[in-house]
Amino acid sequence: MMKLMHFCFLLITVSLFAQNNNKYNTFFEKGNGNQSANYQETIAYYTLLAHDFSTIKMEKMGATDSGEPLYMITFNPEKKFNFDAIQKNKAVLLINNGIHAGEPDGIDATMQLIRDLALGKIKTPKNTVIVTIPIYNIGGALNRNSTSRANQEGPEEYGFRGNARNYDLNRDMIKSDTKNTKSFVSIFHKINPDVFIDNHVSNGSDYQYKLTYIMTQHNKLGTILGDFMNTEMMPFIVKDLEQKNLPTTPYVNAFEETPDNGFVQFSDTPRYTTGYTSLFNTIGFVVETHMLKKYADRVKATYEYMITTIDFTDLNYKKIKELRVKNEEQYQPKKQYPIEWKIDSSKTTPFLFSGFEASYKKSEVTTGQRLFYDRTKPYQKNVPYIKEYKSIKEVTIPKAYIIPKGYWNVIDLLKNNNCKYTQLKNDTVIVVESYKIADYKTSSQAYEGHYPHKNTLITPKKENVAFAKGDYIFSTEQKAVKYLLETLEPEAVDSFFNWNFFDTILQQKEGYSEYVFEDLAAELLKENPSLKIELATKVNNDPAFAKNSEAQLDWVYKHSKYYEKAHLQYPVYRLVN
Repeated sequence: MMKLMHFCFLLITVSLFAQNNNKYNTFFEKGNGNQSANYQETIAYYTLLAHDFSTIKMEKMGATDSGEPLYMITFNPEKKFNFDAIQKNKAVLLINNGIHAGEPDGIDATMQLIRDLALGKIKTPKNTVIVTIPIYNIGGALNRNSTSRANQEGPEEYGFRGNARNYDLNRDMIKSDTKNTKSFVSIFHKINPDVFIDNHVSNGSDYQYKLTYIMTQHNKLGTILGDFMNTEMMPFIVKDLEQKNLPTTPYVNAFEETPDNGFVQFSDTPRYTTGYTSLFNTIGFVVETHMLKKYADRVKATYEYMITTIDFTDLNYKKIKELRVKNEEQYQPKKQYPIEWKIDSSKTTPFLFSGFEASYKKSEVTTGQRLFYDRTKPYQKNVPYIKEYKSIKEVTIPKAYIIPKGYWNVIDLLKNNNCKYTQLKNDTVIVVESYKIADYKTSSQAYEGHYPHKNTLITPKKENVAFAKGDYIFSTEQKAVKYLLETLEPEAVDSFFNWNFFDTILQQKEGYSEYVFEDLAAELLKENPSLKIELATKVNNDPAFAKNSEAQLDWVYKHSKYYEKAHLQYPVYRLVN
């Protein structure tokens, strides 16, 4: 009888344990392996975890364009959530999910990760606090469908790439057109992550790998932190994943249509998340699972990548934090800072790549040929891989930037990004280096709500400039120095100038009537013989100019005191003394 009672007790205990375990099954785990949690299910799940586990905190952290709040989930086994205190003795790892809501692998994988950490099903990090944004592109997540990712193998339903205002949030980090980005920036600076993971799904070539990755471009990150990431952290992650039977490759950014002839490291400029986070000396990774692999396999691969990264971070947290500080110290006034990079083709290394043979055959749809990958013919061969970039344009880091207070749109973004500043207490004249915009090209097509500029060239000069009380001074001797340089140097690829923040200076506000200015121009040339000689020289040396009387008169106007100083004058000034 006692044995029977003991057996019944065991059955009840096992049953209760199973019920308790099932309570924390995610939507993905309850499904058929090809289903992803929607926004409401995801938030409800984290609400459950935060209620049941004191090691998890769930917070609303700002608005999004969708009208729904952006959430931040924190796991800390010590049950402490003050990040000023956490940063003193622990590393912080931030995981971002659903920036492209049609790529939900990270959404489902991270729910399992946080649950397993809370239940103790996986090794608890002793020195690392895990933070996640469960779904970043909420508007895209609410716009669920089964067709917008035409090349992707599952899940059955997913969100859309564009957010509630149809912005691609992974192009918005500098221009910050969306509420989502402003809220992300707030989270980022609140927690100051040492390591960052952004979970995605790739498009492009076909190959054998389930998972590819983009690491922050190490040359741009800075030699101290970049070398560590390139030679220690990334090799550890790759090796550990191989031991988990998850061989991986750098993101396949192929030279040509197929990767057979090699590929280069993706250039993550500051418009992208990892390009942005690198400006604050945070090591960043983009996980890119392969679109043509089964959804369950992709979720598993994302899960394992996150665990491996946590393991390395936990083992090396002190070194990572020390190197972040040393990396920041490289960027001091009077030192050179690269603002333009180019792939260094002289430093090609072989990479043993696992692909499929590719060929072309007659299209059944068009009159042309189509690319075809033959999965019955896998191969493994060395292909050239280039991951080194070299600087091709540099600026000298100034002591500070001075910005007139009227440019509040730019000043607000600098403040939002934790840039420290002072303001002038009185009207004053200061010797500064100023820029005149000498040339630029503008896109003929809209790109993420803008018509951005490129190939910008400037003409610098030193001059005395009158500034007003309340104008802003942003010193470069601060943590945000790289952000200041990348946004305020107009020749930098993702500068505020190139993102159209200063387009008002590109248009003349005043002009002249030719028949009236003719007499004034004649007087100007009589009073200034050297100007007259300069005009004659240009007429003699430039046949097109010689035939264009309007251009000649405009030349005289633009070399006179009547030409407005604001036209093409870049309104951010460099304090170099």
